[in-house]
Amino acid sequence: MIISQFPLPIHPFTHSPIYSFTIVTSKNEPPPQKNVYQKKTMTTSLSDLRKEYSLKALSETEVNASPMKQFEDWFEEARKSISGEPNAMVLSTVSGSGKPSSRVVLLKGFSEKGFIFFTNYHSRKGKEIAENHDVALLFFWGELERQVRIEGRVEKISAEDSSAYFAERPRLSQIGAVVSAQSERTERRDLEERFHSLEKEYQGKNIPRPDHWGGYIVKPAYFEFWQGRRSRLHDRISYSVENEKWKIDRLSP
Repeated sequence: MIISQFPLPIHPFTHSPIYSFTIVTSKNEPPPQKNVYQKKTMTTSLSDLRKEYSLKALSETEVNASPMKQFEDWFEEARKSISGEPNAMVLSTVSGSGKPSSRVVLLKGFSEKGFIFFTNYHSRKGKEIAENHDVALLFFWGELERQVRIEGRVEKISAEDSSAYFAERPRLSQIGAVVSAQSERTERRDLEERFHSLEKEYQGKNIPRPDHWGGYIVKPAYFEFWQGRRSRLHDRISYSVENEKWKIDRLSP
């Protein structure tokens, strides 16, 4: 018999072993392969983190015929239930070379026409949108055990609408939009110096919207509403365009 003693991981503060174990094998047996999911400390491993979803159900016979109306219903529930920002959404873009990227932005309006958000047109997402108009949105409302996926084409809203929204923003946020060359390398000190300089320059004056900042609207072509269910048998209801009408389907979880 061969006794294999593994090194003891040492706690960084107490300098004492966290745990140890011994594996006994016969001479004819190869040593066991390392398990990449093996626990490294006494804390709970990622594989043990799970939740049983059971709050609600979602049926294709009960959802609204309009995905926008269905979204509006869910969004209103989220506004009443979510302690943070229910309008936070993941925006995924793809560059002209096919490289994807994602970030969280805030939804600032929606209607039958689409979903509106605002950003710097010269940012990474702005440059990727200019190269590829296909984008995806994702809302996740954990307290309700729900998520909504949206796919569609994006375009700029009018300069007038962008200026109208910019005028409603808090004054310091307006200055921040003017100062920031979003996604470009910078130093914190430089940002703050430019911010304070513009704060003095525009004291007592209206701050005009910079040309590089404005709104986009995502015009949806696909929706998926996800409701968590027990035993991972989640409800997934999709809306896709067929013959210029919304077609509703249930998808396997």
